[in-house]
Amino acid sequence: MAFPTETFYGLGANALDPAAVRRIFEVKGRPESKPLLLLVDSIEMAESLVKEVSAAARDLMAKHWPGPLTLIFRAIPSLPDELTAGTGTVGIRVPRHPVAFELVRAAGLPITAPSANRSGEEPPATAADVQRVFGGKIELILDGGATTGGLPSTILDVTVTPPKLIRRGALEFPDITEVD
Repeated sequence: MAFPTETFYGLGANALDPAAVRRIFEVKGRPESKPLLLLVDSIEMAESLVKEVSAAARDLMAKHWPGPLTLIFRAIPSLPDELTAGTGTVGIRVPRHPVAFELVRAAGLPITAPSANRSGEEPPATAADVQRVFGGKIELILDGGATTGGLPSTILDVTVTPPKLIRRGALEFPDITEVD
């Protein structure tokens, strides 16, 4: 399925179902070596998917969730290898967009959330854009209106100390690191 997030439309599937995760890779044409990020509805749901949450990660979660900050943690072994791309890590965030947040809350489980585009192409900002790209290839498109576009989520690796910036995005790195 496709749904709106803070910036673009994302592709969602049950993140705990290896077949559903493989389907996301197929639809996007995404390299299997590239992990998928997850949306969760709470810090508690995030904690259930990771081995540990450092004090720095807790501070970041409290300050920036919900919002456009993806944190990379060491994944619990039961997460599908398809999801983590065999890295042993998983990127997680709590979305601020009400449709994305309520989707995760209603599902009661983590949802994948890569952008709803073919790999290497521009991400879509409307349901109509998603329909043009994936019409007939995905089961559902939740039309939440046009998204704002802009920068994607900032990605920060919290498996290391101090946390390491992986991708610049909607949150500036100086803002993120002031919790140190």
